[in-house]
Amino acid sequence: IQPDLQTYESLLEETERPWITIVWNDPVNLMSYVARVFRTYFGYSRERADALMMAVNERGHAVVAEGPREQMELHAQAMHGYALWATVRMVGE
Repeated sequence: IQPDLQTYESLLEETERPWITIVWNDPVNLMSYVARVFRTYFGYSRERADALMMAVNERGHAVVAEGPREQMELHAQAMHGYALWATVRMVGE
């Protein structure tokens, strides 16, 4: 069975649009720990890691990576391994 054109276009858009990994604030982890995870795992500079950590702390979340869905899911799993709450979503949703 052939998918209709709308379904095909929707699937194509999903594979072409970038995805993001979001880290959410939690009441458990220290800000210094969150920044250290960002430096260690993503290789961010101290300044970038601190800025993302402050966004998590002040706004409740921060986008820490953008790219293909599979890679963003791996990042979210890694953040879970560091005991951080992370989710993945398509850009624009």
